Amino acid sequence: MSSNADRGLSHRGVLHEYAPRLVAFEFTPPAEGVNKINSLIFVGGLTDGFCTVPYVSKLAEALESSEWSVFSVLLSSSYGGWGVGSLDRDVEELGQCVRFVRDLKASRQPGAPTKGGKIVIMGHSTGSQDVLHYLYSPNPVPKKEFDLGLNHMVRPELDGAILQAPVSDREGLQAIIDSSDQADEIKNVYGELVDFAKKKPYTEANNDTILPMNLTAKLSYPPDTPLSARRFLSLVSPESPDNPSDDDLFSSDLSDQRLQETFGMIGSRGMVASKILFLYSGEDEYAPHWVDKLKLLKRWQQAIEAGGAEWDAGNSGVITGASHNVKDEGQQDLIARVLKYLHSL
Repeated sequence: MSSNADRGLSHRGVLHEYAPRLVAFEFTPPAEGVNKINSLIFVGGLTDGFCTVPYVSKLAEALESSEWSVFSVLLSSSYGGWGVGSLDRDVEELGQCVRFVRDLKASRQPGAPTKGGKIVIMGHSTGSQDVLHYLYSPNPVPKKEFDLGLNHMVRPELDGAILQAPVSDREGLQAIIDSSDQADEIKNVYGELVDFAKKKPYTEANNDTILPMNLTAKLSYPPDTPLSARRFLSLVSPESPDNPSDDDLFSSDLSDQRLQETFGMIGSRGMVASKILFLYSGEDEYAPHWVDKLKLLKRWQQAIEAGGAEWDAGNSGVITGASHNVKDEGQQDLIARVLKYLHSL
């Protein structure tokens, strides 16, 4: 799901190239003197990039006097790249960023080398799918018939993980269709796109097939963003809930068995050393009205704990009044919960 950007703001920091053609922006405080050994790496959702999620810079300000610094990371899927991206590629690039940041922080420490302090990844919206995929998937991600040229690198372990606005792309699209004055037309377009994508997901040269953009725009996808058949099927997951796709992680109708295969695998993968924070927006415009947010969080908690991982029961929950990207109401509550979580690690 996407977010809207604030305009006319400047932010002080350092732009790092953590891998070829991939960068991360490190927010820096106005005054020097604090040893900011620990790092929070933020990854946005569909269409997001630098400063498109309004609370990130304010979170960085709230952490200025602490030992935590904030990095906003760009992936190949940032801005308009999501339409031909994948969760596998996202988590591989996130792993490269984690490794870079850890080495960077270690290099700043005087005297004996250190491991570079604690590192937490925070995902917003579809960025939360990246975080969960990072935590539960095999390490490295397994090879597939079409893997977008992945290097299948081993991902570094994390010290913590935060998922904010973990809503379902599939249910969000369903809600859009149901509430539209042109629901029948949109349903027909949806069916046409699913049929097209299934019949020809790849070209004869084994490249992605790009769906007709005039049709994807009718499903509220950005009209200027190419969307591959492969990523479309992953986002809308037409075989769900019986056979959900990689991107269908947060739908409310997924079975307990499916939750054990995703949330429940976090403990055995050993990719995070501490408890996990979940923050659901109380007035998330992309969450359908039929979703019981508290009940859904409870199911996720039970799956995580049954698998041997730890849920942050003290700070996780629904942010009252908050929109999807917490633009106004609920922002202070969100920042306070994140600060408490970070300081508890």
